[in-house]
Amino acid sequence: MELLTTLVDKGLRRELPTRDEALAVLATSDDELLDVVAAAGRVRRQWFGRRVKLNYLVNLKSGLCPEDCSYCSQRLGSRAEILKYTWLKPEEAAAAAGAGVAGGAKRVCLVASGRGPTERDVDRVSETIATIKEQHEGVEVCACLGLLSDGQAQRLRTAGADAYNHNLNTSEAAYGDICTTHDFSDRVSTVRQAQTAGLSACSGLIAGMGESDEDLVDVVFALRELDPDSVPVNFLIPFEGTPLADEWNLTPQRALRILAMVRFVCPDVEVRLAGGREVHLRSLQPLALHLVNSIFLGDYLTSEGQAGQADLDMIADAGFEVEGAGTTTLPGHRRAPAAGCGSHEGGGCGPCGDGADGTPAAADAGAGAAPSAPPAGPAAAAAAVSGAGSPAPAAPASAPARAGLVTVRRRGAGTELPPNA
Repeated sequence: MELLTTLVDKGLRRELPTRDEALAVLATSDDELLDVVAAAGRVRRQWFGRRVKLNYLVNLKSGLCPEDCSYCSQRLGSRAEILKYTWLKPEEAAAAAGAGVAGGAKRVCLVASGRGPTERDVDRVSETIATIKEQHEGVEVCACLGLLSDGQAQRLRTAGADAYNHNLNTSEAAYGDICTTHDFSDRVSTVRQAQTAGLSACSGLIAGMGESDEDLVDVVFALRELDPDSVPVNFLIPFEGTPLADEWNLTPQRALRILAMVRFVCPDVEVRLAGGREVHLRSLQPLALHLVNSIFLGDYLTSEGQAGQADLDMIADAGFEVEGAGTTTLPGHRRAPAAGCGSHEGGGCGPCGDGADGTPAAADAGAGAAPSAPPAGPAAAAAAVSGAGSPAPAAPASAPARAGLVTVRRRGAGTELPPNA
């Protein structure tokens, strides 16, 4: 396909596709799917080889959120039966993080429900970061605490955080359909605050909420403009008790096309396969490794993923390798000295541009986060492992999305689940 040849050439040069080209990827047929995966895979291997970075999320505080994000089981008014607990102690969070590190994770993501942190919350998280780094030398720490107020990003950076996650989730035009308690610009502002403070920005999307192809392209182009280092792609987990419980819009083939489109638009960025992969990609998960270079290990915030060992086996069986702690994730041109991003060598998250010599570097919700156990002490906390021109008309999928093909497995309230790394 001429379209794919064009997109590969652009991806190898880090050149932005046109909107029509991105839309055309989403409109490809199932007969063309393997060609699309192979083309995007060439771009992925150029910048990241066959390495897969493992990330591990620890849920510091679960449930009881005052925001009304429709996709979230922790939202205001949610009837989902989920774990609800207040802040884990630093030692409990560090024990939870240890399960992921033992499974090969090089980044620990600390997540807390809520609109955004208070100053006291920043103190708590700062102490947790220090405890984790003391016990696990060299591990990257990413915080995900919601909307940030002035100065909070810098405080987290000073405390030792390497990155900050805040997803855009969907297009600006569609944002009011999924949330009314804050808006798209609030999320953009938080990502920019993190970047200004020298934190590595992590920001992504959720697919499968009933959005159009145009919405998907819009949010990915907005992400490209923000230029985060990491772009997590979540697929909606339709939790019972949430407004989007009946939104089963994705097939494995569509999920792969979405991932390929993200890779073409963000060729040299850490694209992370995040929440909902087991539910929507199912047996095609190994194909996604040809598109992404990063995954979450184990469970998610309020639902179970596949066992951590199954993730490791999948990576090995597909011919990929787990990225080691001593390997820098991002290609060299994204490591230009700047305010100082500690998540990768050289400090800083420079904009996507040429390297010093002008050439590209060689290979180097219900969705979203990961698990941790209820705050019943360190043992419970350790349960944490968890073509140019007009676009073609959308091609029908070979099979409709099937609700319940994979059951959404809820993490049980009040239980002590063993680590699955």
